Amino acid sequence: MYSETEDVIRALAENAESVCRAYLPAGRREGSYWIVGDLQNNPGRSLFVRLTGPTSGPGARGKWQDAAVGLHGDLLDIIRERTGISRFPDLLTEARAHLGRPQPVLPNTPVPKKAKAPGGTRAAAARLFAASMPVAGTLADTYLRSRGITQGGTMSALRFHPKCWHRDEGQTRSIPRPALIAAVTDGAGALQGVHRTWLAHDGQGKAEVKTQRRAMGHLLGNAVRLTPQQNILVVGEGIETMLSLSEAAPGLPVWAALSSGHLGAVLLPEGLQRLYIAIDRDPAGQRAAERLSAKATDVGIGCHVLEPQLGDFNDDLRATGKEALRQHLAGQIGLEDRQRLSG
Repeated sequence: MYSETEDVIRALAENAESVCRAYLPAGRREGSYWIVGDLQNNPGRSLFVRLTGPTSGPGARGKWQDAAVGLHGDLLDIIRERTGISRFPDLLTEARAHLGRPQPVLPNTPVPKKAKAPGGTRAAAARLFAASMPVAGTLADTYLRSRGITQGGTMSALRFHPKCWHRDEGQTRSIPRPALIAAVTDGAGALQGVHRTWLAHDGQGKAEVKTQRRAMGHLLGNAVRLTPQQNILVVGEGIETMLSLSEAAPGLPVWAALSSGHLGAVLLPEGLQRLYIAIDRDPAGQRAAERLSAKATDVGIGCHVLEPQLGDFNDDLRATGKEALRQHLAGQIGLEDRQRLSG
């Protein structure tokens, strides 16, 4: 009896290397295997995917195993993990799209005159993040280093896409441009959206376009979790701003909310004892800090505001260097947390 699910899994296995290149781009082929660190697409050699072998049974192509944690499965499992798609029908839709197969048309379903391109959904955001690569050694790394940030390549929340579609208002067509991609996740670590920063082709700044940044997916309440949260947390607006704090004070856990509006709405994690809000020197940032501070105080979380000397903390880092920025932060961080400034 025909099973579409089995047929899709078989087709994915027949195109195993293509699937791996799309969803585990941090890995590489070695002989009959695709080798990568783990299902989160980190570099390494723990997880291997069979690229050759029979279509079923022992040693079948498309099967994978992570020796470090004892997990195993098929390529559909990898697509589920890398995209964050939980509904099985949506997962099959994603697999069909990768294989270039037409989507089934249900009886009595009207066919649209023109297929609509994927919008700013969480599934579309997950596809973009899965298709991106680690920052280290890429144009995104060049961009961050031009802003005084050297640790961007170590952040799993950040990726690089060499040809991310961009279209300004009023333009009739999209143009592929290099972009820094940031994962927006919820409290459970599930990807809810992405933030894109389009870059100049030499990496020495942002692209010369009207809209240099754009987000997609579900952002409200969520954040770009640049480093793991502990019993303290530093949260602010921009990615470069928070990376600058991490550069100067690597022991502080930092999140980026992406805008002043989203900063005031960040959902604070359970078990948090102290919150530091890194503001930009503008009225919108100060109002957002007031909203978030009131929310933290209401649930018994100690709250402090960190202020830059210039417009934001990346301005400070570029103007004075990380040692001077660390000393500036030391005057604002509570005594119980100052030992964290040096990591």
